[in-house]
Amino acid sequence: MKLSYFRQNLPFEYPFTISHGRTKTHQPSLVVVLEMGAFTGVGEAPAIVYYNITVDQMIDDLESKRSLVEKFAFTEPERYWHYLHHVFPDNPFLVCALDMAAWDLYGKMKEKPLFELWNTPWKNTPVTDYTIGIDTIDKMVAKMQAKPWPVYKIKLGTTEDIQIVSSLRKHTSAKLRIDANAGWTTQEALEKIPQLKALGVEMIEQPLAKEDWGGMKVLYEKSDLPLFADESCVFEKDVEKCYQYFHGINIKLTKCSGITPAIRMIQKARELGMQVMMGSMNESTIGSAAIANFLPQLDHVDMDGPLLLSQDIASGIEFDFGEVRLSGRPGLGIVPIG
Repeated sequence: MKLSYFRQNLPFEYPFTISHGRTKTHQPSLVVVLEMGAFTGVGEAPAIVYYNITVDQMIDDLESKRSLVEKFAFTEPERYWHYLHHVFPDNPFLVCALDMAAWDLYGKMKEKPLFELWNTPWKNTPVTDYTIGIDTIDKMVAKMQAKPWPVYKIKLGTTEDIQIVSSLRKHTSAKLRIDANAGWTTQEALEKIPQLKALGVEMIEQPLAKEDWGGMKVLYEKSDLPLFADESCVFEKDVEKCYQYFHGINIKLTKCSGITPAIRMIQKARELGMQVMMGSMNESTIGSAAIANFLPQLDHVDMDGPLLLSQDIASGIEFDFGEVRLSGRPGLGIVPIG
């Protein structure tokens, strides 16, 4: 196995703001490349300040144990993930990038896209939403009008939440989803959810702080809208914790440490009768293609990273008014640009 990597800092089309005033204009990420014989696999991990993971930290960790990464006798991705999980126990983002590259490599060796390796026929695939970040109401309306789409994900967590959604609803009949990014109190959520339902909202993502289980139990019992865990559901062990506190989970590949644990998270959620969504952390087409291969297994998806970024580093995904199309190439199904 031969390892290489490079960093990216891709600009957003619009400054991207979520609750608590967190704004960014670029998405830094680490792209790793694994080569074995004639085959090459690529993976990506965005750096997220909220989780205290930087590209520099990922590179430092990778260089400190490069020889361990390269010496593994690779045969299939699951074994490699378990190995990496012990090599980098405190850096799930880096493990995700390497796991993604391993799956891409494996798919190319087997000459199949990942969804075919998983025996999931390409049918009943959900459309992806398009995210509108927090801004002035006029600018949020303008962003929406500039991108006609069947489903919008609206970032909330402000004093103007209801006014924002009311204004957006005047200009679209599309489905609306809300992501509060842990920006509400229990009382705020109890007041806002009925009003949002009246405005045609179909689900709420992470309404409360990630550790507010008492508040979530109240909302779970009283909410007229499905509630999805994001920040409260990071790793495999969190799926069962979210049972009967949320109606569904939103899996982020980067946070959970890759494709391999995500497969198990979906299985566990289905055993518990929970809905499954997979979400974006503003990945380029590389990370987004990994999400896309899961589409036949999902109820909902938020994989609009390539649509929010004004530059990209790979091709292989087409978006047609929310419908996602993969190239059909082996592995992730992508081709690096340049």
